[in-house]
Amino acid sequence: MKRLSLWILVFALMVWVIPASAVAQVRELGTAWQPEHETFIPWYANQKGWDKEEGLQFKLNYFDSGGAMLEALPAKQWVIGGLGGVPMVVGAVRYGSYLIAIANDESITNVMMVRPDSPILKTKGFNKQFPEVYGKPEDIKGKTILCTTVSSAHYAMSNWLKVLGLKDKDVIIKNMDQAQAVAAFESGVGDAVALWAPHLYNGLDKGWKIAADLKMCGVALPVVIIGEKEFCDKNPELVAKSLRVFFRGINLINKEGEKVLPEYKRFYKEWAGMDMTDDMAKKDLVMHPIFNYEEQLKLFDSSKGPSTVDKWQASILEFFTEQGRFKPEDKEKVMKTPYITDKFLKMVKQPIP
Repeated sequence: MKRLSLWILVFALMVWVIPASAVAQVRELGTAWQPEHETFIPWYANQKGWDKEEGLQFKLNYFDSGGAMLEALPAKQWVIGGLGGVPMVVGAVRYGSYLIAIANDESITNVMMVRPDSPILKTKGFNKQFPEVYGKPEDIKGKTILCTTVSSAHYAMSNWLKVLGLKDKDVIIKNMDQAQAVAAFESGVGDAVALWAPHLYNGLDKGWKIAADLKMCGVALPVVIIGEKEFCDKNPELVAKSLRVFFRGINLINKEGEKVLPEYKRFYKEWAGMDMTDDMAKKDLVMHPIFNYEEQLKLFDSSKGPSTVDKWQASILEFFTEQGRFKPEDKEKVMKTPYITDKFLKMVKQPIP
């Protein structure tokens, strides 16, 4: 009887001890992404278990635009995500969301495309300050442009028009998501289409021409990592861990380069539902500059005045205000809101693998 009681005691101790010491707690983290370059990193990290090494389990939620992401934010479907600098401003105004890191630079992957026989291509350098930009006012005014509104593509369209002395009101804008815009333009709808990667590569394959990109228009545009305010304030350590995973992916791409292309293509096929050729995948990697941890600390450094990131976002905010989408008081609210922060960056555990 004593021996039986001893075994019962040992078993009870095992049941009590094992969950507490041998089973690590993993916190599920709702994240939000689009079928784009930046999403490869959390997808790959999830495949390799890098998130679990940090005590996290990334749940990757699919969205077709930054606007759609923000619509889901109040329901807390996600707390960390990647979206363009344009919808980031909306997130800051409406929800006080934080900009916590830079995913990549997409200034050359947000473009205006036209068909090869478009009269827009007959004029290059109308504005001498922007010699690579195609088009002149009389060939564009009153024309129909397919565009995903309140997006980085919209930002590209508006800056293109601005270079040529025009505004949004001078053209007819048809709001469509990117896949719809490609299909509609191919069927003959519209005179120009605003696209981001990887959809612009489909356009190139169809023979469409780039009339302008943001870099040609003298504008920088980041894809940023956004954080839901309440979650970030309550869980700064988890936010820092998620960023550590992201920087691990950046280090991998910087180190391996084109060696990641097979996995990159697999990501697009399995998660984004897109078949990419080797050439398309290579272009997508090359055309999205990324910044490692040390570089990002410099981009966020505001010790001598507004940081580089501050300046990027201020330009976007000005765009929204000029377009009448923000009232002057909204602009002032954003300018006074410290939504751009390196707090979580500085908490990232070093060294990063």
